[in-house]
Amino acid sequence: MNYQYTKSDRALLLANKITLVLFTLIILIPLVYILLASFLDPNVLLRKGLALSASDWTLEGYRRIFQNDAIVRGFFNAFLYSGLFALVTVLTSILAAYPLAIDGFKGKQIFMVFFIITMFFNGGLIPTYLVIKDLGMLNTIWAIVLPGAVSVFNIILARTYFKAIPKELFEAARIDGASDLHIFFKIIVPLSKPIILVLALYAFVAQWNSYFDAMIYLEDPSMHPLQLVLRSILIQNEVQPGMISDQLAMAELKKVSEMIKYSSIIISSLPLLIMYPFFQKYFEKGAMVGSIK
Repeated sequence: MNYQYTKSDRALLLANKITLVLFTLIILIPLVYILLASFLDPNVLLRKGLALSASDWTLEGYRRIFQNDAIVRGFFNAFLYSGLFALVTVLTSILAAYPLAIDGFKGKQIFMVFFIITMFFNGGLIPTYLVIKDLGMLNTIWAIVLPGAVSVFNIILARTYFKAIPKELFEAARIDGASDLHIFFKIIVPLSKPIILVLALYAFVAQWNSYFDAMIYLEDPSMHPLQLVLRSILIQNEVQPGMISDQLAMAELKKVSEMIKYSSIIISSLPLLIMYPFFQKYFEKGAMVGSIK
């Protein structure tokens, strides 16, 4: 049976479509601008704006970035830190969420209150730094991976997903003699692929975009992730008033700085833009399942 839309329904659908198109343009236009600007000579960009002529395009910005060996190390470090951070975050989140989601676990409300309190209160930067220093994690990979690996938001998200799984599965497994570990690894984990991938994506993106923790805890430049390396390159190429008396040299340095700025944005965003389409279907399912019963 085909549903007959009323005039008000059609007007609402049209308004929704227009709104979605506007939101899409708001997102796409800056991305396209930055992508094209990264290949354009900054002087051309200032004089004519975006130009499609091949003679106005240049790869100088990308060449100047990749001729630095620190970029390659930064890529490797960023993937290593983000991957390990995602792995530890997923493990801690689902292992903490499972007992909070099942019936019969005594004291789970107390644990939830304790977890939620940590969402609003923390010791601050200096106490955290002192704890990491006393644990001997300064200038190690664990200073980046471990401190923020336990996320209460992710635990709540996973708990909500687990609670949406039919209880009959748990009861049938217990009747067959399955232990909680067997139920978790043989039933819960295979059914929780969407939420696991969503949590992994959240954690990976958060760590990939992070540079502050590395700036505080890592003294060895060879251990710096990509974001911190790009930040250092941009600061080194930033023109400050009074630094250079030669106007031509200042203009050239500013030109190089502009090229590097746009190129670095593309380089740091490209891995996430490539990853997201493969995670999209799991992202939608994992984020929505459990929200409505």
